[in-house]
Amino acid sequence: MADRSEHIVIVGAGAAGLMAARQLARAGRRVTILEARERCGGRIHPLPASEFGYAADGGAEFVHGEAPITRDLAREAGLTVRTIGGAQWSFDGTTFSRENPREPYDEQLHAAVKDLADDLTVADFLRQYFAGPEHARLRHAVERMVEGYDAADPARASTLALRDEWMNDGHAMQARLDGGYGGLIDFLLAECRKSGVVIHLGAVVTAIEDSESKVIVRCAGGELQDCDRVILTVPLPLLREIALPAAARETAAAAGDIGFGGVIKILLRFTRPWWRERRKELADMLFLLSDETIPVWWTRHPDRHPVLTGWFGGPRTAGLAHLDQKGLIDAGLASLAAIFGIPREEIAQDLMAAAAANWANDPYARGAYSWATPRTRAAQHILARADGSILFSGEAVYRGRDMGTVEAALASGLETAGVILRG
Repeated sequence: MADRSEHIVIVGAGAAGLMAARQLARAGRRVTILEARERCGGRIHPLPASEFGYAADGGAEFVHGEAPITRDLAREAGLTVRTIGGAQWSFDGTTFSRENPREPYDEQLHAAVKDLADDLTVADFLRQYFAGPEHARLRHAVERMVEGYDAADPARASTLALRDEWMNDGHAMQARLDGGYGGLIDFLLAECRKSGVVIHLGAVVTAIEDSESKVIVRCAGGELQDCDRVILTVPLPLLREIALPAAARETAAAAGDIGFGGVIKILLRFTRPWWRERRKELADMLFLLSDETIPVWWTRHPDRHPVLTGWFGGPRTAGLAHLDQKGLIDAGLASLAAIFGIPREEIAQDLMAAAAANWANDPYARGAYSWATPRTRAAQHILARADGSILFSGEAVYRGRDMGTVEAALASGLETAGVILRG
């Protein structure tokens, strides 16, 4: 019979924490989740369908690549993962084009990265292999993809970690969950509660202490939890805000070798799809890339919802850190006005609903998701070690190719639970 006497506290009720909790509780462990927010999901943040006409995602939205754990869990929950199509468009300040700016150089880029043996940063890679003025357009396109798609800093990001993404053109096999990721969180939450998991919301963990026989978890306001093990699933920047025992603090220091990116996300719902009305060629548009303040936009294609989502990732998002939600929405409208050559006031007249978040300003995230530096794999190996009563889990710790995704968070939660259950 399973050992009900072992009590495990999980810090964080995001995808990794809920997945680990479900597995452990199913196996008979006593599990408590401490979540700082007043909701579960973490960087998965459902927005009201009443505002946007569908279950919108203020945080994680796409299912990237094969994502077998996500898809299996969705089937178990009765949710549909729908592959999406559509064209990627670019705006260079003058014209719209369906051309991928990297295409003239893809063969050279693939040849240079294919046989790369020693890792180096993307910035160093571009300086070494594509330094000439004839490659200026390629360098710009690669840097824009690294910053925008990976939310990474080219001066720190690993070239080898991005190799598969480049070889597959980055956006291969994109999908969405019908009903958004919120449905997946609701399913995991129900499964956890059904298995006896206790969940405390509004529980901000401030310290973890080792005693002779137990681990003590302290929360703001003086609340205490004693347990046998703790699983920390919080985003990397928050590890610095929790007081840890010396050994765990030394392990957590390895997180400094893992990149963690900022993202600004803006959702704008309009009365009609005015961009398709003004430019008929954009009828199949999925992504639109530009060099405006909010540089990346996407539609709900093939759905017909008149919603545009703006995206700005990477270190340059720090330049907008002073903007509140209204300021970010204004920046989004101004960017669209510049791209389409329409007065901002004219676009704003059709606005029905809007939401915006700078994830770097979120006190319980401090950013959006992780990315690899040349030192990340060694850091993940250190963080994934289970040689004490405090374990680390989450998308940043996952050593597979899906690092930085919901799939990675789910996989890491499963792995951590498996380590405990194997003793």
